[in-house]
Amino acid sequence: MRPCIAIANLSKAYPNDKEVIRDLSVSAMAGEFVSLLGASGCGKSTLLRMIAGLSPISSGAILVDGMIPKDAIKLMSFVFQDPALLPWRSVARNVELALEFEGVPVALRPSRIAAVLNLVGLRDVDAYYPRELSGGMRMRVSLARALVTTPRILLMDEPFSALDEMSRNRLNEELLALQEQHRWTTLFVTHSIAEAVFLSNRIVLMGANPGRIVQEIDIPLGARRNAALRSEPAFLSLVGRVSEALAAISP
Repeated sequence: MRPCIAIANLSKAYPNDKEVIRDLSVSAMAGEFVSLLGASGCGKSTLLRMIAGLSPISSGAILVDGMIPKDAIKLMSFVFQDPALLPWRSVARNVELALEFEGVPVALRPSRIAAVLNLVGLRDVDAYYPRELSGGMRMRVSLARALVTTPRILLMDEPFSALDEMSRNRLNEELLALQEQHRWTTLFVTHSIAEAVFLSNRIVLMGANPGRIVQEIDIPLGARRNAALRSEPAFLSLVGRVSEALAAISP
């Protein structure tokens, strides 16, 4: 099978000759959830931005469903760390923004917005404004905006890092339920080892200076995961294993 995302010998350097990523190769199969873990500055976010076509590569290749990123833009949605909601637009109108960018006819938008807000549990707050929402709800709006374009690939850059632990855990569980239903190919950047283990089929550990793949760890916990998993020995053992591997490559 051809990978949904295939990255080969990728390097990235800025004009000041600072090398951020060197000779990086990694792939993700269709429907796979892959988390990227590594120290700050190792190039995780830069890698996502290159996959999304938001930052040019210096050398190597990125193929998304067999296409270069700029030709695969409509297959992907990006969820950033900051929800970046427009304060003067309601929840529904913030979600609609993605449909406006795609040129979806106005008549088709309400049903799609209603469906995706229902999907993320925001059906009853569609007329609210961002200032009236909790941090977790604002993140759900950001996720809804990403999903309303029916992507096949989700690129998520520390989307839950600003939330308290209870909200973060709850959104992790909701994201996994959606992942199981829709089978997106997901690349997820996080600094939380427990979050990466809970969500992922596979974890990719990145080293820094320059960014590179150091190790890949399979997470064989099955598809159906819930809150109780976090206290099970298999989960705790994997958290410990990833922690040790990450500590071994940290500066």
